[in-house]
Amino acid sequence: MKVINGGVCAPKGFMANGIHAGIRKNKDKIDMSLIVSKTKANAAAVYTTNLVMGAPIYVTKANLNNGYAQAMLCNSGNANTCNANGIEIATESCEILAKELKINPSDVIVASTGVIGQPLSILPFKNGMKELVEGLASDEEHANLACQGIMTTDTVKKEIAVEFEIDGKVCHIGAITKGSGMIHPALATMLCFITTDVAITSTLLNEALLDCVDDSFNMLSVDGDTSTNDMVSIMANGLAGNEKIVEKNLEYGAFVDALKYVCVTLAKKMAKDGEGATKLLIVDVNHAKTKEDAKIVAKSVVCSSLLKAAMFGSDANWGRVLCAIGYSKANVDIFKVDVAFESEKGNILVCKNGSGVEFSEEIAKEILLEDEITIQINLNDGEGEAQAFGCDLTYDYVKINGDYRS
Repeated sequence: MKVINGGVCAPKGFMANGIHAGIRKNKDKIDMSLIVSKTKANAAAVYTTNLVMGAPIYVTKANLNNGYAQAMLCNSGNANTCNANGIEIATESCEILAKELKINPSDVIVASTGVIGQPLSILPFKNGMKELVEGLASDEEHANLACQGIMTTDTVKKEIAVEFEIDGKVCHIGAITKGSGMIHPALATMLCFITTDVAITSTLLNEALLDCVDDSFNMLSVDGDTSTNDMVSIMANGLAGNEKIVEKNLEYGAFVDALKYVCVTLAKKMAKDGEGATKLLIVDVNHAKTKEDAKIVAKSVVCSSLLKAAMFGSDANWGRVLCAIGYSKANVDIFKVDVAFESEKGNILVCKNGSGVEFSEEIAKEILLEDEITIQINLNDGEGEAQAFGCDLTYDYVKINGDYRS
């Protein structure tokens, strides 16, 4: 497997575009994105666990009941959430797009991101859809436009594409995502659109997506808030020409490995671009009793506001790691726990068997001044392992969210 250029247009048969349709006030901001497969594709999606869900999620869930889709449509600048006519708007936007593409409205994955509770007009969809469709292309530039169109408080684009082989056929996965804040395990204020030319059944595609999301986006936290519009969706059009994957064999394993790499990479990009963040935090838990215990510990530590603040200050306050492990409710023998901090500047052990050890505060400071920090936790009690992804907590996080609507 290798990383390549092309984003969501890297897989065969996919086109993309992004335009300013008039939803956002800033005319320089792209606010509507479209990804289209040249043929109908098998499709799957994972959604927010928040009981307050954006209207597009209800529509997409219904549309994907049959396991197929051909287009992904997303607007930014307005979440279309808690609106009395939200489902009507989301449904009509699918119909407008379907008419332009000459496809069935039920073959559209629709999503929105932005401010909650603000009315959304159908006019930008009516007025902009023809331009959006006519501008579709299969190159990296247009994949880039689609990526820009889903961004809100993101400061950098988040996209990736990989190439790998199945049955001797060259296959691809491409993906874009957005999300910087309101991010917490069980998805986040994030949208992720994935394309692949692998031939695979809808059932196995759904299982693969669930598996990969569980070890990537569901292990991601910026601020502890789970949003309302979160969705990870995937279309697989089969144009790579591999023999269709119909069972969990070696070919299925190769596909899952590639998909998981894509999802984990994007989860790290989101964590590093957390609102106001200066550092990516990776919590690496090993030798837990079970994988589930490892996940519980990793999530608890990465979500600790006290630890996140300490990392912002480059303070090797390892007691906050032990504290977060202690209240995690994981099955842990605290007297077996080892903790170390690591970055490009080195690795330093700060806790052994649940107790502090002598270490150089100066060296620890130097390690923690880097912009990517790994918190290594060895529970010395089994074979379970997991990683969680997050960021430091800074003054700018409060500033960004204090005047978000303005």
